[in-house]
Amino acid sequence: MSSIPKNIGVLFCYIVEGMRQAVSASKRTKYKYICVYRKVCPLKLLGWEEIVIKTTALIMAGGRGERFWPKSRKRMPKQFLSLTNDNKTMIQHTVERILPIVDMEDIYIATNKDYREIIKEQLPGIPAENILCEPVGKNTAPCIGLAAMHISKKYDDAKMIVLPSDHLIKYTNMFVTTLKDGCEVAEKGDNLVTIGILPTYPETGYGYIKFDPDENKGCLRAYSVERFVEKPKLETAKEYVNCGEYLWNSGMFIWKVSTILKNFEKYLPDIYAGLLRIKDTIGTSENDAVTEEEFNKFVSVSIDYGVMEKAGNIYILTGAFGWDDVGSWLAMERINTSNEFGNVVSGNVININTKNCIISGETKLIATVGTEDLIIIDTKDALLICDKNSTQDIKKVIENLKICNRTEYI
Repeated sequence: MSSIPKNIGVLFCYIVEGMRQAVSASKRTKYKYICVYRKVCPLKLLGWEEIVIKTTALIMAGGRGERFWPKSRKRMPKQFLSLTNDNKTMIQHTVERILPIVDMEDIYIATNKDYREIIKEQLPGIPAENILCEPVGKNTAPCIGLAAMHISKKYDDAKMIVLPSDHLIKYTNMFVTTLKDGCEVAEKGDNLVTIGILPTYPETGYGYIKFDPDENKGCLRAYSVERFVEKPKLETAKEYVNCGEYLWNSGMFIWKVSTILKNFEKYLPDIYAGLLRIKDTIGTSENDAVTEEEFNKFVSVSIDYGVMEKAGNIYILTGAFGWDDVGSWLAMERINTSNEFGNVVSGNVININTKNCIISGETKLIATVGTEDLIIIDTKDALLICDKNSTQDIKKVIENLKICNRTEYI
């Protein structure tokens, strides 16, 4: 197989209509074309070398999952719990569903040092150096930037899929197909890609993304993004759902590492400068100290606010794969089967005249009589009884415990 001289610029061309013309044109020049694509490259038949941009993934796993208290605690938050009948934890599901397109060695986990050992135990196939522990939480932008620098240190450039660790997906094959389509859009220039979820009701707990239905990226149904909007009030959310030009913000992104770092340099220059200093020490004994020093300087900023709300070339794909962010105990009704009375029950439970309740216990017997529309969650040291219409207020329990310095229950 012939090689390509290092001193000759590499021209990337994509396999699209007109491929034959591109190959024909290449025969008339001294430059050899290298095709970057996710399918087998026909240029191999010409004896030319193929370079494939690696597909990598970052899974963000530093959250606390406070609305899943009292099961989700600081020492064992939601992403490390099993909430489905197969006994797999949420982060195990997240890794498993992307393995058809991302090698285990190219999956990175962003978390904090408290969860390093849990991740090693639950995900033994993840290389230790791919577990990136933030010294202090500074929201999603520094977290994503840190992972991008680690990937660029290893590969120079790569496709980068960014996923939360605590979502559930019903239709894995459709999800993987969507990720592949997103990778294709991300490769075609300096494009930032996000995945939006078709809203089925006016949810006030999600951000929304407005897209232009008349401007799409080729045949992949990736639409141009007009703006990101914060969590709306109910009346505004109803307008978003009715107009048909808004999708729920899923917090999932795809881009090339080079693309996201260009946007960091442009819109978050101070963080970018700190990330460069961190990159210089990756693989050395100084890395932990430098990472801590720089993270303490970073402002706390989300990737949405820091980059996505300001950047251009943003495209959105519609996610129709049975997505659930498992944002509260109410999700248990969506991801588990209820009994004939509408109850979702696990543990040692007896129900008498009980309807539409979510009940989860351990060894202690839970008996309910004449109850309706309640959430009852029992653990070894705490019991939650909550009206189903008040799940957003569970965080207030955490706030109260902090004020009272009852940290053993947090």
